[in-house]
Amino acid sequence: MADEMGVGEKQPENTVVRLVDSHCHIDFPELAGDIDGVLRRMGENGVGAALCVSVSLSTFPAVLAIAERFPSVFASVGVHPDYEAVEEPAADVLVTMSAHPKIVAIGETGLDYYRLTGNLEWQRERFRRHIRAARESGKPLIIHTRSAAEDTLRLMREERACEAGGVMHCFTETWEVAAAALEMGFYISFSGIVTFKNATALKEVARRVPLDRLLIETDAPYLAPVPHRGKTNEPAFVRHVAEEIARLREIPFEHIAFQTTSNFMALFGLRGLPPTASPGSHPWAP
Repeated sequence: MADEMGVGEKQPENTVVRLVDSHCHIDFPELAGDIDGVLRRMGENGVGAALCVSVSLSTFPAVLAIAERFPSVFASVGVHPDYEAVEEPAADVLVTMSAHPKIVAIGETGLDYYRLTGNLEWQRERFRRHIRAARESGKPLIIHTRSAAEDTLRLMREERACEAGGVMHCFTETWEVAAAALEMGFYISFSGIVTFKNATALKEVARRVPLDRLLIETDAPYLAPVPHRGKTNEPAFVRHVAEEIARLREIPFEHIAFQTTSNFMALFGLRGLPPTASPGSHPWAP
């Protein structure tokens, strides 16, 4: 796949590449108690930034507090589709909350028919409100979909999610679903699942997604990649996701790291943060 080497910007010479964890939950109890250690290990593994993703309005203040404390952490605002008995987010409230300079996205939102059953119209309405908030705020969407691909894509089209853009996070669907999302201008993000031996179909999708539309993530504290599978996940482990995708695509790890970091900056409007640094420097200077 040597033809892919020309995609995106060229990595400057004599630099080291910064990785980015595009989706994690470092505010969750498994990691929040050791937040300084989490950030230290990120730096030690060349992970220069992380996006801490909101799952409810009640826990959003903790997410924002972490982003405000650490220059290398950004945040989103939204309510996860699995959270049924929580405060429902109004679109105008999401827009107002997203105005904070460290909030770079709306979500995590979407549809999940795997964990919840019955009448899920409330879930679809919540998803619609998030899409409308993203369009109004100009912030991209972070979309979760599980066992609901057809309805997810339908609502994205009906609500003109293409006007906001965003990412299909922790992607586990087919190539056809990926292609439909790509057609709407979305990025595709792969988690540690792509390192699992039995994820054959997903590995093929990871080979096919255009390099300039590819992101990597941990979804920490869950889904730790091989060789840490079964342990608590953390942003430092995103390196293993990048290494696996580089192996699958038969291109250097550094190229995957550089391109996915560049993609992260492009999607979330962070072009002032360079994807490389001089050797020995802090992995992500604010």
